[in-house]
Amino acid sequence: MQRRTFLGLCATAMAPSLASAQKPIRPPKQDVLYLLHATNLVETEVAEAKEERRKDDTAFVVDGASSPARTPLAEPIFLVDARKIRPEELQLFRLDVKNGRRETVLSKKRKSSNRPLHLSMKRLGDGIFRIEAAEFLQNGQYAITPEGSNQVFLFEVY
Repeated sequence: MQRRTFLGLCATAMAPSLASAQKPIRPPKQDVLYLLHATNLVETEVAEAKEERRKDDTAFVVDGASSPARTPLAEPIFLVDARKIRPEELQLFRLDVKNGRRETVLSKKRKSSNRPLHLSMKRLGDGIFRIEAAEFLQNGQYAITPEGSNQVFLFEVY
């Protein structure tokens, strides 16, 4: 009988700590994507891509050869406290590095045009979303952008 009471007390004492372990980590800034590394958050590089028209193509260009936000994960996980951006509209693109700039080229005519890579999304609660690359990413530079916007969240897979 004493053993059951002791175990009941232990379970009751541990319940608050287990409940807090279930709460999602809240990113420090709203509407910014963070790479999730275990329990650490790494802020992605936030920038505005410049749009350049080229014949039948449109290039989106960001200055700098690499992003300071880096991850070793081939299927990175992101957290966002979404207030203004809509997570279901986020798109992932691989960037090419040319002349010290990162760029992606979109074409309406060429079938080999850069297409968005797959993302999956899960709501964790109160505006917090978990976004994952749903396919393996090779080493390189990447950008996540809301559809129809030039705002980009940049990171590197190494």
